[in-house]
Amino acid sequence: MIDTTTFGEKEMLHDALCAQKQETANYNLFSNECAHADIRNTFMDILKDEHDIQFQVFNIMHDKGFYPTPAAEQEKVNQTKQKYSQQTTMK
Repeated sequence: MIDTTTFGEKEMLHDALCAQKQETANYNLFSNECAHADIRNTFMDILKDEHDIQFQVFNIMHDKGFYPTPAAEQEKVNQTKQKYSQQTTMK
């Protein structure tokens, strides 16, 4: 049996987030390497589900203050939007 007395809620959520990040990396690789369209589509569906789970865990951590994120400055947001909109128009 695993001793969870040294793992608090923050540590367990951090572990879950790390596991989800690895799962998304794995399913991304699987879908990229897949030659059969039906299997690839299945991997892509699973990948989306894993991303959704990862986002849920992140939101729980963020809401509890375990994963703080600073607010973006509006000027930096505008610069980033402009940068990437220029890149998409060059294609």
